[in-house]
Amino acid sequence: MNIEYKSKEIEEQCTSLKAARKLFGGDETLVVRLMSRINSFKAADTIKDIIVQRQFRFHKLENKGRSSYEGYFAVDVKTFKEPWRIIIRPLKSDMTPYIPCNIDEIADEVKYIEVSEVSKHYE
Repeated sequence: MNIEYKSKEIEEQCTSLKAARKLFGGDETLVVRLMSRINSFKAADTIKDIIVQRQFRFHKLENKGRSSYEGYFAVDVKTFKEPWRIIIRPLKSDMTPYIPCNIDEIADEVKYIEVSEVSKHYE
């Protein structure tokens, strides 16, 4: 798959060991897992290759309050017990989001994703 990043800062966090260490406060296990997840995204042919791997715990995000997460999904950086998530959004080949985003219907064709954030999303 091809990966787009929402910002230069997020791209740095996902591609630079130094930036990832800073993000995770020096936790090397999280740094290695983040880099591994990004490499897995790059190696996948479509998003379905990520969805079927249980260890990623690919899941849909729900709208909360004023935040709209329609069309966004999360993947665990390490495990369910860790609060860190990679927030992604499937994109069409013209780099526009799928609206509506019915992942079950489009999983075989999604070859582009946007990494929107790496954060403790649920805190």
